[in-house]
Amino acid sequence: MTGLDLAGYLIAGLMTAVALWRMPAALWGDEEDKRRRALWGCYAGFAVALWTKTQVVRIGLNNSEIVDLAVLIKHYTSTIAILAILSYIVAIYGHFPEGGPIPRHVRFARVVQRVATKASVATLILLTVLFFTVVDRSVPADRFVAEHAGEWGATLYMTVFYLYLGAASAVCAYQWALATIDAKLLHLRIGLGMMTFAMFIGVGYTLSRTLFLWISVADKPSESFALTFDEATEAAQLVLFAFFAVGASLPAFSKGWRRARLWRAQVNLHPLWRELMTAFPDQPFAPPASLARELTRFDTPADLRVDRWAADIADAVEKLRHYVPDSLLTAAKEAAAGEDPGKAGSLADAYWIKAALAAKAEGAPAGKAAAFETKHATDQDGEVAWLVRVAAAYKAIPEQRTRAVLRSSLEAGA
Repeated sequence: MTGLDLAGYLIAGLMTAVALWRMPAALWGDEEDKRRRALWGCYAGFAVALWTKTQVVRIGLNNSEIVDLAVLIKHYTSTIAILAILSYIVAIYGHFPEGGPIPRHVRFARVVQRVATKASVATLILLTVLFFTVVDRSVPADRFVAEHAGEWGATLYMTVFYLYLGAASAVCAYQWALATIDAKLLHLRIGLGMMTFAMFIGVGYTLSRTLFLWISVADKPSESFALTFDEATEAAQLVLFAFFAVGASLPAFSKGWRRARLWRAQVNLHPLWRELMTAFPDQPFAPPASLARELTRFDTPADLRVDRWAADIADAVEKLRHYVPDSLLTAAKEAAAGEDPGKAGSLADAYWIKAALAAKAEGAPAGKAAAFETKHATDQDGEVAWLVRVAAAYKAIPEQRTRAVLRSSLEAGA
């Protein structure tokens, strides 16, 4: 097995993994995910096409009763995958807010919509006719382009496919280049940039192979040169699919990473949130449950749950201010500064909350609101990150240390 064959298996496996990963969201997700079903169809179609190019599958199909069957299946599935991605581009870029002139990329997407399906059907029909009539398939070919170089029938057949593939690659490159320029998020810009680069490779791939085939009709190359050219362009196409698979997956990876961060935030916030909600049982929408139960409430999105917990914690802290003296803030700051100056802010908040809960549990009467320094975050992520640090400090504070801080504040306020 050559290095190129091994790379073929790896890229086919990568595209298959992406297709399987995105399948649940595409088939059973919400309306936004269903709109991306066409993109999943592209992954699935190219995954099948890439497997037909691998050594074992390629040789097995080409030596079947239908000679060179791997070539026909590869072009069928590639054509369907290209139609799927063109449909995706139309769905994403073919709409804009009503009013005002129609943007250029939208006009372009609508032109694609009008011709894509008809062009795909025409390509499939023409490929089938040419494959069974003008292509010389008397001997199975392992490297179709290299071994059929100089034959006008195979050249005509491949030209039809490359025209379709090249035109689709150019359309994708154009739309994704515009989208890359307009992208505001870094991960989205990188992903679109990788997909754009892949499509430019696709345009170069189809142009070079088409020129090679027609030049070979006029002047047949040596077997070694034809094989070298075929392998070089095949390697370029594998690079294309690697960039496409990774680039198309980056936005989804980013969403998955955010979900993981929200999941970790829930794990870290739960002990603090649950103790506060137990102290004020009338505050939460539902009684606080165990961490496992909270994490399996699939009726509430993770970001909404974290938002709610952050608001619950803030409201509970506001209520606790009525059970402690102003001097608790100073006592909490002094205790935190004496233990870990680098984390004095979050540790001081943790001391204050834990001591205030202890005061309420001991039956302290409600009074006027005590002093407390509220941290103002610029966004949800900043607020949650701060609360996570407070919750981590809260878990580590010993009970006796909490009592000492509370006594110190009560003595100072007396």
